[in-house]
Amino acid sequence: MSDQTNQQWGGRFSEATDAFVARFTASVDFDKRLYRQDIQGSIAHAKMLCKVGVLTDNERDDILRGLEEILIEIERGQFEWSVALEDVHMNIEAALTRKIGIAGKKLHTGRSRNDQVATDVRLYVRDEIDQILSELTRLQHGLATLAQQEADTIMPGFTHLQTAQPVTFGHHLMAWYEALQRDFERFVDTRKRVNIMPLGSAALAGTTYPIDRHMTAELLGFERPSYNSLDAVSDRDFAIEFCAAASLLLTHLSRASEELVLWTSAQFNFVDVPDRFCTGSSIMPQKKNPDVPELVRGKSGRTNGNLINLLTLMKGQPLAYNKDNQEDKEPLFDSIDTVKGCLRAFADMVPALKPRKDVMREAALRGFATATDLADYLVRKGVAFRDAHEIVGKSVAYGIQTSKDLSQMSLEELRQFSDHINDDVFDVLSLEGSVAARDHIGGTAPNQVRAATARALAELAERGE
Repeated sequence: MSDQTNQQWGGRFSEATDAFVARFTASVDFDKRLYRQDIQGSIAHAKMLCKVGVLTDNERDDILRGLEEILIEIERGQFEWSVALEDVHMNIEAALTRKIGIAGKKLHTGRSRNDQVATDVRLYVRDEIDQILSELTRLQHGLATLAQQEADTIMPGFTHLQTAQPVTFGHHLMAWYEALQRDFERFVDTRKRVNIMPLGSAALAGTTYPIDRHMTAELLGFERPSYNSLDAVSDRDFAIEFCAAASLLLTHLSRASEELVLWTSAQFNFVDVPDRFCTGSSIMPQKKNPDVPELVRGKSGRTNGNLINLLTLMKGQPLAYNKDNQEDKEPLFDSIDTVKGCLRAFADMVPALKPRKDVMREAALRGFATATDLADYLVRKGVAFRDAHEIVGKSVAYGIQTSKDLSQMSLEELRQFSDHINDDVFDVLSLEGSVAARDHIGGTAPNQVRAATARALAELAERGE
């Protein structure tokens, strides 16, 4: 990378920028990833300037040709980035001027790096949201498909990580799905606020040139131009909002990862994660470590940190643009990369999960998972709920003493706690009877799980999955 010292804005200065300061203030090492959006924005800006008479047709055509050549050079790895030119914008503009001459210097008419970078970042985030939505959809499709297959697979449901009531593996997977659906909706909603165009706000106060911002917005696919130039160049709410949505998404993936880590342990042994998503130990030959879920769980800390970083960055800034805002990109880019990597890992891994059905079912038989069903049974027989609660508590205490689950007790043993208990009690004490009884929308009954997965798969098909 070149260290040339001339600056595009150097007319005001009587001495060259200190070499350390040039490196310290440069952003090209990380903002060069905006090259495609920067060129896209410049192409639209040039077309608009020609339409309003600021550029001639020939100047416009030279600019467009030069920018297309630069794009090809960058993507072929043939472009030389210069720290002395500070950022992606000035590197591309300097290269354009070298290629086409004075017309390249005219491209910046009617805009500033302030509105240019705000536009580039919005274009970039918009593109990345679209990719994230696609990958979220792929993960949700994998979850719904696996849940459909496992609608009848019984496992224990937990509260406080203690056995609570029996559920199905399909129902549990669809709980993950619902959290991701909220994430999908958040990113869709965030995209609406990202899709506002700041270009034309110039440094902070707009421009005296007769620009057509609606034309530029249309060319770039923005919903509309921004309404206030001061706000437009200094607003980073959209980046903060993206990072907030990213943090919530990683929180959900982290919780799912924690469950997978538990479920793959010898103590649970509920699920097998294929070897390609695991690693071994350098010293313990028997180990199969769930590295993908563990890393996803760990990476949630990055997105949380990035969110706090941006909130802190913005909280003390006066209007309008300040150099502080250069610090918005690295945490934003890191959150984007982290989200995309974690989503890809999960979307690849989830369809390959193999539940150990017998182990899950046996675990559901421990811990008196159908105790609530017995209480509900007694209420239906006319017993007040608080009395039913006490009766079942005594029957559980008896089960602990005798090492018997409620379903393993005889009718005579159960009737010692209440004469309201009859032969039909065993219909509700079985695991299958327990899950089937919750036959309402949102319930764990297998036919409700199948209905939920059918709804989900239909919605995903409408997205174009």
